[in-house]
Amino acid sequence: MAITLTEARTAEDFDAVRALCWDYRDLLINFGPDERAISEAVYAAPDYEKIMASLEREHARPDGIVLLARKDGVPVGCGMTHRFSARAVEIKRVFLSEDARGSGLGHRICTALIDQARADGYETVVLDTSINFAPARALYLKLGFIERGPYQPLPAVTEGRICFYELTL
Repeated sequence: MAITLTEARTAEDFDAVRALCWDYRDLLINFGPDERAISEAVYAAPDYEKIMASLEREHARPDGIVLLARKDGVPVGCGMTHRFSARAVEIKRVFLSEDARGSGLGHRICTALIDQARADGYETVVLDTSINFAPARALYLKLGFIERGPYQPLPAVTEGRICFYELTL
């Protein structure tokens, strides 16, 4: 079983990332009532389609990066960053397919995103996740993130349902 992690560069790569991102949205909607409410408010299908259409512009080089993980050539995970401010980058949509969970790949993706942010000269990495995603929260703490308050305005439905994190590079 060979797992590769590469920067998405081709149309085929970005199509694979988009498919994984839609799987991620489906997971959020079906995970529980909190995640469904957040997803319907923040990632309504038309809005999510716009996000997916702009991956190459909003998340790829030079201001961010989109990573694609493959297991034996099959896409199984992704993660990305985008410029949040002149000194900060935000990690978005770290997702692993079910058969890749528990493999350490999430740690590998996050580490690669953090390393790239550092190499790009950013000073801070921010991210958010559902309070119900205990494995993700544990991973972020293991990577050195600290909990903080919201770093951007979000709909009221997210209050008490989202955790915010920051890592100083």
